[in-house]
Amino acid sequence: FTENSVFGWQFPASYYQSVNPLGIIALAPLFAWLWVRWGKRQPSSPAKFMFGLAFLSLGFLVITGAAFVSAQDGNSRVSPMWLICGYVLHTVGELCLSPVGLSTVTKLAPQRLVGSMMGVWFLATALGNFIGGRIAGLFETFPLPQLFGAVCLTTGASAIVLLFLIKPIRNLMGGVH
Repeated sequence: FTENSVFGWQFPASYYQSVNPLGIIALAPLFAWLWVRWGKRQPSSPAKFMFGLAFLSLGFLVITGAAFVSAQDGNSRVSPMWLICGYVLHTVGELCLSPVGLSTVTKLAPQRLVGSMMGVWFLATALGNFIGGRIAGLFETFPLPQLFGAVCLTTGASAIVLLFLIKPIRNLMGGVH
């Protein structure tokens, strides 16, 4: 439902899959600089996770808006900027979560189990992708605005829950930031 042309130039839909890796390459140095610059004032790991979920939710809010615009216009195609904006917000969320999660695993795991715990991190990611794929199959006929809206609300609610759990989680982390 996204237009695949800009200023008359047609491009394949697969080009959208380049937004995330290009965003990672462009924004990762900025995030690394930001965390170092803030030093001790930077948000805790649980707070960064919460920001990651919030940005993911905002990305799905943008995509939900695009789905509503498309549905209201009789399933017409929407501007590529909707999808690109959503993907960039997802990428920012990923940069708040993924490298922070890996770093936190290495800091919290007992020294002799760091490698195994990294494996558990990636296994949990794989399991989440598998479960997400199975759940997505259940919603093939679900209207896109409601589907994306539900994902937006779920991730937003998760961010809010995590907001209230930041302090208890930090206490359990034993001084690891």
